[in-house]
Amino acid sequence: MMDFSNIASMYSDTYANAANQSASRLQDKVGSTDYTKATEKELLDACKQFEAYFVEQLYKGMLKTIPKSEETSNYTSTIMDYYKDQMMQAMAEQTTEQSGLGLAQMLFEQMKRNYGLDTASAEAAASASAAGTVPEEV
Repeated sequence: MMDFSNIASMYSDTYANAANQSASRLQDKVGSTDYTKATEKELLDACKQFEAYFVEQLYKGMLKTIPKSEETSNYTSTIMDYYKDQMMQAMAEQTTEQSGLGLAQMLFEQMKRNYGLDTASAEAAASASAAGTVPEEV
């Protein structure tokens, strides 16, 4: 009989690292960006990433309600969990891009108000109309 413990350990370590990957990406993005000088596109992108993370956590919570089969080994279970997590991340990103929950849009509108982007857009439009020019679309 062959010993697969090293392979199972490798997949277990990879799975543990991948499980925290989306949260780490989001935290790095939010922590390293100064949104007071962000464009609307950068702000919307951060909001979409947050919504995708939120949807991913919802999907994972729903997946936990499905009873696990006791016929699988720890090795097989670890590999399946890794690919399930990858699938959940992809589905969450796709859900957010296609229709979303509206959470990203609500966060975006609130952040625009908090960072004064609404005021800047309104002032630019007012000064452009006073000068008789058409403001650029963002």
